[in-house]
Amino acid sequence: MLLVVVTALAGCKKADDKAKPPPTEVGYVVMKTESVALATELGGRTSAYETSDVRPQVSGVIQARLFEEGSLVKAGQTLYRIDPSLYRAAEAQARANLASAEATRETAEAKAKRYKPLSEIEAVSLQDYSDALAVSRQAAASVAQNKALVDIAAINQRFTSVPAPITGRIGRSIVTTGALVTANQADALTTIQRLDPIFVDIPQSSADLVALRRSLASGNTIPSSAEVLLKLEDGSDYPAAGRLEFAEAMVDSGTGAVTLRARFPNAAGLLLPGMYVRARLSQSTARDAILVPQQGVSRDPRGNAAVMLVGADDKLVQKSVKADRTVGDKWLVSSGLAAGDRVVVEGLSRVKAGQAVKPVPAGSKPAEKQADTRQAAPESAPK
Repeated sequence: MLLVVVTALAGCKKADDKAKPPPTEVGYVVMKTESVALATELGGRTSAYETSDVRPQVSGVIQARLFEEGSLVKAGQTLYRIDPSLYRAAEAQARANLASAEATRETAEAKAKRYKPLSEIEAVSLQDYSDALAVSRQAAASVAQNKALVDIAAINQRFTSVPAPITGRIGRSIVTTGALVTANQADALTTIQRLDPIFVDIPQSSADLVALRRSLASGNTIPSSAEVLLKLEDGSDYPAAGRLEFAEAMVDSGTGAVTLRARFPNAAGLLLPGMYVRARLSQSTARDAILVPQQGVSRDPRGNAAVMLVGADDKLVQKSVKADRTVGDKWLVSSGLAAGDRVVVEGLSRVKAGQAVKPVPAGSKPAEKQADTRQAAPESAPK
């Protein structure tokens, strides 16, 4: 009888073990803190590093255009030649007036020198000597004035050759040979732009800028490097990185944005003024940040985020977290998790909170089901 009871209990135990399924296997990742650069992508426009409108400084008729439109010109290179005839004549006249003034000065100085000893012995009156001395000084002043007029005439003649004020890419010519131009006219003859390096102007919301400054002041983040990356209009990446130069100290009242300016190398001339680009930059770095793979974060209908943790007894615990932004393919969790927490990222669809599971590191090969090779024991032959 005892043997029958023991055999029956053993059979029940085996049946229970066979009916009870093994714990569900889930993959987890261990949370750790790290410094994370908080990248922002903003739209921007390119603008020339330097721009110069070429205008004439003297009036006259254009005799020649000495550049090819769209070419690269050097600072000081002659672009236009204005008819210099009138200015050569004006310079010659100024030099002649200077020579006449110098002759008059020599005569007046000689007369004043002769009158000086004569006035001392009262051979001439003191008044005559004073008059001669004053005429000598007037003659010297006239020479100085005529020298200045000669310089002005030479400068005006030099201005008949219109030079390039900066080195850069020159645009189309607004005037042609034979056109009459005037000094300080409103319309430029042409425009030169320096495109290497080149600026990218990036508008940023003033609200985002205020939030950034508050975050930096609180100590939760630290300033990041000033490196900026570009994405072109066709979706390709610009090969060279730029640097953030400055942020304007005023907000545009029309757009509510602050303009950030970055500088990029442009030796190949790929970037042209006015192009629309996407700029990716990091203005701050989060300290002691925790990144969770996106598949490990779920949200309820209200958008509240939660994760499933593996507890100390290998039972699942659901915990609410704050995840407001993504960094690459992960959520940045600002609160709710600590270093060392095990967050389930694989097998979430098969489990629920409070369930006992078999946790394995994420990415592990699933456990293979072992085939039951046991065979039933043969019945003993009747005695």
